[in-house]
Amino acid sequence: MKSEPATVRIFETSEDLARAAAEQCVRLGLEAVKARGDFSIALAGGSTPKRLYTLLASEQDNSFRSRFPWQEIHFFWGDERHVPPDHADSNYRMAFETMLSKVPVSDSQLHRIESENPDARRAAQGYEQDLRRHFSLNPGVWPQFDLVLLGLGPDGHTASLFPDTDVLEEKSLVAAAVWVPKFQSWRITLTAPLLNHAANVLFLVSGKDKAEALRAVLHGEFQPRRYPAQLIQPVQGRLTWLVDREAASLL
Repeated sequence: MKSEPATVRIFETSEDLARAAAEQCVRLGLEAVKARGDFSIALAGGSTPKRLYTLLASEQDNSFRSRFPWQEIHFFWGDERHVPPDHADSNYRMAFETMLSKVPVSDSQLHRIESENPDARRAAQGYEQDLRRHFSLNPGVWPQFDLVLLGLGPDGHTASLFPDTDVLEEKSLVAAAVWVPKFQSWRITLTAPLLNHAANVLFLVSGKDKAEALRAVLHGEFQPRRYPAQLIQPVQGRLTWLVDREAASLL
């Protein structure tokens, strides 16, 4: 299939956005399991995805939890901080505490980045090897996630693709370590080419502090070193932006 033009859906509140994201996750999960028997998803960090994960796992909102095909899902991460999995800043920890510890999944379904490795580059290499094993890939072939969840930073970054970092030029690696001067720390991230091979990419953007970056990414001049989220243009998949009214205030 050819890539389609990006879809932008605007919601009144961040709660409406999270519920729409949950519904889309469930729908895509059921479609993938029906077609191929499993569903691969790359999770994002941040406050908006956190609410999504809470909704998916909630027993109070069983319409999502009961329909999501938990035992056929493989969970990956779009990026990770260079911290152990029990660290307060860990994206793995956030997803585990809000969703994965509350639902019927096994350890074999959780493909975390081993970010406790003192060498961030080796952590990225290990993650790439895990991806290639899971998707049974030959060298030079890109994995294809059924769904990638992404957020947008006020500086225009997504995953750990930050402005003016070397990883923005990466063309061959699936996952890479990147030094982020802004935080004086390493991150491990999936690369733009990998993200662009997903069947579905879903951006979740909420809050007034994202409004300028969202306007620039969607309607500004193509400057991916300044606004790395502009690099995300699926080659054969669907790109959807779910944004709340505050984030969309400058569109």
